[in-house]
Amino acid sequence: MFDSLSDRLSGVFDRLRGRGALTEADVRAAMREVRIALLEADVALPVVREFVDKATEQAVGQQVLRSVTPGQQVVKIVHDALVEMLGADASELDLSVAPPAVIMMVGLQGSGKTTTTAKLAKRLTEKDRRKVMMASLDVNRPAAQEQLAVLGRQAEVATLPIVPGQAPVDIARRALQSARLQGYDVLLLDTAGRLHVDRQLMDEMKAIASVSEPAEILLVVDALTGQDAVNVARNFSGEVDLTGVVLTRMDGDARGGAALSMRAVTGKPIKFAGVGEGIDKLETFHPDRVAGRILGMGDVVSLVERAQETIQVEEAEALAKKMAKGQFDLNDLRGQLLQMQRMGGLGALAGMLPGMKKMQNAMNSSGLDGKILVRLDAIIGSMTPKERGKPELLNAKRKIRVAKGSGTTVQEVNRLLKMHQEMATAMKKIRKMGGLGKLGALFGGGGLGGLGIGSVGPPGSGGLQGLPGSGGQGPAKLPPGFENFLKK
Repeated sequence: MFDSLSDRLSGVFDRLRGRGALTEADVRAAMREVRIALLEADVALPVVREFVDKATEQAVGQQVLRSVTPGQQVVKIVHDALVEMLGADASELDLSVAPPAVIMMVGLQGSGKTTTTAKLAKRLTEKDRRKVMMASLDVNRPAAQEQLAVLGRQAEVATLPIVPGQAPVDIARRALQSARLQGYDVLLLDTAGRLHVDRQLMDEMKAIASVSEPAEILLVVDALTGQDAVNVARNFSGEVDLTGVVLTRMDGDARGGAALSMRAVTGKPIKFAGVGEGIDKLETFHPDRVAGRILGMGDVVSLVERAQETIQVEEAEALAKKMAKGQFDLNDLRGQLLQMQRMGGLGALAGMLPGMKKMQNAMNSSGLDGKILVRLDAIIGSMTPKERGKPELLNAKRKIRVAKGSGTTVQEVNRLLKMHQEMATAMKKIRKMGGLGKLGALFGGGGLGGLGIGSVGPPGSGGLQGLPGSGGQGPAKLPPGFENFLKK
């Protein structure tokens, strides 16, 4: 979503970093380009003015201009200003009320309100271990209540039984009573939307809010609508007591102005972001992490969290035991490829690693991101179990058979085998160094989920501490073999 803005800002700051010393004129010229980049990203004009004035005032100070690394200092100032504009800290749901805690979902028709309700219910059920019920109050849109019931079955979340002809306020009363009697922790109310903000919509919402006394009123807006999303949020906040915003389609090609303007214009925090169509594609909105992605610093914390969510513990333990012995066959490589697919593919991972922005753009433009992992898996899948366990068995005749079976070429099969060989060699070297535990200690302890890859650097540092090629010293690297494979 922020790709075009990120590319523009990266170009500005690359020029600043390339200079040994900065003058006030250099900083002001760079800030003018930042202003243009933000305006092109559809950020509200008053927000841009305040942002640039504040950042410029700090950047032209003597502390920056006389710094050893003035370019990096300017980047940090812009990073901090972006975080402040987006809302400083991630905003959590306030569910500290007598159960059931009511969350009321409001918004215009077509913004993804019903789907977001199901996503939030699934998240509260699985991550927060809450007992959740959903109820559809949308009696205007055909099959809206049935849609929520279907989504409830997909998310394995209870929904209120449908009673035809019942008014929204009466449905809210029945849902509240049912949730209390059945001991639910959270009740999600999916209200009706309109094509535009009107008095009937507002009156209906106010009546539902007075009956249900919600702990949270979340406005769902489509990020693709740009500044109109901000206008919608302003209109709603003037009528009902909103507690937060959920931006949908954050994975789309919107310019990002709505997200950057929302907090500053409305005063309401963005609490969640929809990042895909899947029922599990809802993420907490972390301003500092979003700012890091915009400025090309990556988002290692989110990468670690995503790994923890998707990693299969049994697979990881089995692989760790084999790696401790210096063993790494094609079955293990296939498991790693599947793990990358579950985490969103190489493009998603590259976007979260410091210094990998250019590689991500190259993969996106070539269309490789979505295909390369599937092709590699197809090659391994065309081998026999014996060949996967002992890759050295693959002679020229077998390689031709594997290439034909996977719809690839012998050259691609050879590149895969070379990549596996490089990774297997790396595993043996790690074993000789005393295993992953000692390697982690060598790189400063901590590590990513116990993997011994160093620790996350401070805001504005641009990388990982202890990971070679990071911390502002250069790009982070893909696993051994992958980089060479992609270059070819």
